[in-house]
Amino acid sequence: MGVAGPPPDWPKTTYWGALDRAARLWPDAEAVVLPGERITFTALRTLVLRRAANLHRLGLRRGDHVAICMGNSVEWTALLLAAGTLGAVVVPVNTRLRPPEIAYCLRQSDAAFLVMQDRLLKVDFVAMLRGIEPAVDSALPGAALPRLRRLLVLGANLPRAALPHAELDRDPDAGFDPESLGVQPEDAVLIQYTSGTTSAPKGAMLSHDSMLRDAFHVGQRLGLRPGDRYFSQRPLFHVAGVTLSFLAALTAGATYVTTPTFDAALALRMLQAECCTHICGNDTMFLMMLGEPRPPEERIALRGGWAAATGLVMRQAQERFGMPGICCAYGQSEASPNVAMGPFDDDPAKRLEGYAFPLPGLEVRIRHPEEARDCAPGELGEILVRGWALMKGYYNMPEQTARAIDAEGWLHTGDLGVMDEDGRLRFSGRAKELIRVGGENVAPAEVEDVLHAHPAVVQAQVVGVPDPRLVEVPAAYVILRAPGAATPDDLLAWCRERLAGFRVPRHLRIVDSFEHIGMTASAKVQKNKLRDFALTDLGLG
Repeated sequence: MGVAGPPPDWPKTTYWGALDRAARLWPDAEAVVLPGERITFTALRTLVLRRAANLHRLGLRRGDHVAICMGNSVEWTALLLAAGTLGAVVVPVNTRLRPPEIAYCLRQSDAAFLVMQDRLLKVDFVAMLRGIEPAVDSALPGAALPRLRRLLVLGANLPRAALPHAELDRDPDAGFDPESLGVQPEDAVLIQYTSGTTSAPKGAMLSHDSMLRDAFHVGQRLGLRPGDRYFSQRPLFHVAGVTLSFLAALTAGATYVTTPTFDAALALRMLQAECCTHICGNDTMFLMMLGEPRPPEERIALRGGWAAATGLVMRQAQERFGMPGICCAYGQSEASPNVAMGPFDDDPAKRLEGYAFPLPGLEVRIRHPEEARDCAPGELGEILVRGWALMKGYYNMPEQTARAIDAEGWLHTGDLGVMDEDGRLRFSGRAKELIRVGGENVAPAEVEDVLHAHPAVVQAQVVGVPDPRLVEVPAAYVILRAPGAATPDDLLAWCRERLAGFRVPRHLRIVDSFEHIGMTASAKVQKNKLRDFALTDLGLG
């Protein structure tokens, strides 16, 4: 069992307490930067106070749920902190969801307030909402969303029952005092819905303290310092975008640099123009950035960051962007979300192999999947986690909560991993994604890693599909750097030279994109949707 030592000093506090601390310690430093937007910690504090006072005037109270549907922006961070200042609970709405999924999120969370953009890129959210709840054009609440009583819209397309976002710009009441509201660090502040790979996504309830403490320790593991510039295109409606990006910068006194949506070319321009010191992302994000042409004038030399990626992708990113202190990260939404990270000054070989120490104060064990015992070092099993980072439970889902967290307080992650002799953890894959090939276990990541090493490959994704003889076999879908740069036979031959026979894909297709198949908002290919696509594409349904 890996048990870290006592945590460094971090005050048990709320969102408002963390913001007030940052404004006192680094008043003139930039807090948030986007293309065309900049704000200092002092100005952010003033903006949050204004937003909180006006939300309170409009009836938002401690314990109410407020949904936010917009792209990354200064406004998103201000609304997040303002709602937390009031003791309200933020429900981030994934902007990539379709109307039935948004309806489920708003209804299951009992959202009382909704603050939204009218449009983002090509998506008309007002039209979506009209289809979900026709009462937005008459009066709220309506029959479809009976708990929704306030709608605020940023943009010109304003339904009759909505208020303009300008309502939040009024001067705050002189008597408004955040300190008097009684908000506690243990209060829930965020309901983070799982990525939707199941038919009914679950909303993990996270507290002020679990998220801020997680953010602080992540900053420590990354070596974030005041004045650093930390770039993250993780969406703020994803817990990694809030905790591991924005709040990590806030607690460290670093500048959070982001963009409204993920764009690989824009990311590279921002990294250089803003002199960023750190970055984070998953394998897909890094592969898309690495796939962009490298201009001769590029000058990107990062000090560190973290990646939820395989060792090969981390090495490729390190070669392009520097990052001597790059760390591997493991976590999930139910743990606020980070469980293990770096640290940046650990053995470089271990970091690039994907090993990371659990955060201070968290317990991690590797449980044998079939026997009632913990696994030995190096032995694969299910990752279990216990400690301060765990969620308060799934909102309005007590049975699912009891299945996730046992009577002894252990979160059963459903993830597979190993632990080394020194207590470092390495994530090996989702238990449900393992491919069972004729009795042999194959992790998709190990096949993807070999394909990513091919010079013609930008991105590869592997899933298991049925086979009459072996029960299940790997199927690979690949994006090339240029049309015709390699054939399926070329890539299969490459794999045969580097993988055991049972790990070599039995099917390989070249595609232009995964967008039409299904991606999460954090730029991850959804394996369940890819498998469904493969069954039809390969005629195996």
